[in-house]
Amino acid sequence: MLVGLLAQVDSATGLDATLERSVDLVGVFFFAVSGGLLAVRKGFELVGVVALCLVTALGGGVIRDVVLGATPPTALDDVLYLVVPLSAAAIVFVASSPIERRFTTPVQLFDAAGLGLFAATGAVKASAFEASAVGAVLIGVISAVGGGIIRDVLANEAPHLFHPDSRLYAIPAALGAAIIVIAWRNDFYSGGVAIVVAAGVFALRLAALRFAWRAPKPLATR
Repeated sequence: MLVGLLAQVDSATGLDATLERSVDLVGVFFFAVSGGLLAVRKGFELVGVVALCLVTALGGGVIRDVVLGATPPTALDDVLYLVVPLSAAAIVFVASSPIERRFTTPVQLFDAAGLGLFAATGAVKASAFEASAVGAVLIGVISAVGGGIIRDVLANEAPHLFHPDSRLYAIPAALGAAIIVIAWRNDFYSGGVAIVVAAGVFALRLAALRFAWRAPKPLATR
């Protein structure tokens, strides 16, 4: 259903449905790796690692599709959406130690990459389904943060979104989704715009982690 709808919109917007799907799958992979690394860090066995990879990778997208009425969700209708996170689980299961040594904060790094990609593709899909501007931005944010929240809750971690010392998390996703919606509604959206926006969200999230940027807190709690 979505592919047909995107094909109809393609001529008017320049949307490359194949590129959009590829970007979505890359986001699925990055989120799966973040989930798998956290599972290994928590000492989960094989089933636990695979399960956390799957729910992290697919959770936000399934919520997005259900909200939009795009059923069955793409994650359950396209076999690649299962193959990609399962492949990520296999990689993490045998190579988590090298990944941990190579990167300082690998869970947050891969999560930031998935955050940017899903913020873009979530806003695109919501726009293709003719959601309102505000609704498309919110769906982009939900798509971006949903899998990470589920991952952290299942691993008994405080979700980044609700942690008292959280660096910017939902805000970069919201900014990225807003740019996508503006581009879509003003007819200058393209796959290249989605990639640039995803990279921008990724960079902003990493900068927030590096420089401890936080959203303002209520005056009474400072």
